[in-house]
Amino acid sequence: MDKICIKGLEVFGKHGVLPEENALGQKFVISATLFCDTRRAGRSDRLEDSVNYAQVSELLKAETESHVFRLLEALAWHLAKEVLLHFQLVQGVTLQIEKPWAPVHLPLDTVSVQIHREWHQAFLGVGSNLGDREGQIRAAIDFLGEDDLTRVVKVSSLIETKPVGDVEQGDFLNGAIEIATLRSPEELLELTQGIEGKLKRERKIHWGPRTIDLDILLYGREVVRSESLCIPHIEMERRMFVLEPLCEIAPYAVHPLSGKRVRELRQALLDGQGNV
Repeated sequence: MDKICIKGLEVFGKHGVLPEENALGQKFVISATLFCDTRRAGRSDRLEDSVNYAQVSELLKAETESHVFRLLEALAWHLAKEVLLHFQLVQGVTLQIEKPWAPVHLPLDTVSVQIHREWHQAFLGVGSNLGDREGQIRAAIDFLGEDDLTRVVKVSSLIETKPVGDVEQGDFLNGAIEIATLRSPEELLELTQGIEGKLKRERKIHWGPRTIDLDILLYGREVVRSESLCIPHIEMERRMFVLEPLCEIAPYAVHPLSGKRVRELRQALLDGQGNV
């Protein structure tokens, strides 16, 4: 990925833990590395095909001056988020904030915080078999799109499938969603569970009926295994109701554990090498 670099932007702000820092303010030095594809701008020589670093610098200055944070970490995340949300061509940003006048009463040049944030591609499975199934799925997609840190990129067709397990219940509508998100996997789980709560999802019976089911299937090529979260989704390779809609929107997405593409997983299931 190409880089556009802004180095040593001096800005006056009122950030710090001490009350006098918030009242009097001090100098901060900001450096930003913007990760983006510059090939189109290189061919066209048009500013509108690139990221205007003057506008990025103005944004960094304005946001630093107009907010007050106790910690450099909070200021850094706020600035990184604003850059990624306002400049569509920027896929990632590394941001360093220096505080040369930090009140530590020791002989040092500066203290600084550096962070990297970027857009992540993720795929979600969505399903419903209670009430207005399609309406609830559409509502879940709308809630995803309303999140400041998430963009809905693609939505598959909805397919009707039989329920899994021994619980007697109605058929499901299932689909898949591609998103771009600034959230970590754990933060994305918080978002999906919050949406399920808004749509009255109740977890009473394992594999039982539900108004909405919103699962994280893939998050880039990351592997997460914790008590609360498993990515890639532990059942996705064995479920046609997951692979069928996912293959529609992302046939070449790769399962990070098996190394197989979604279309290969679907074909293996069709060939009888897995569960339904």
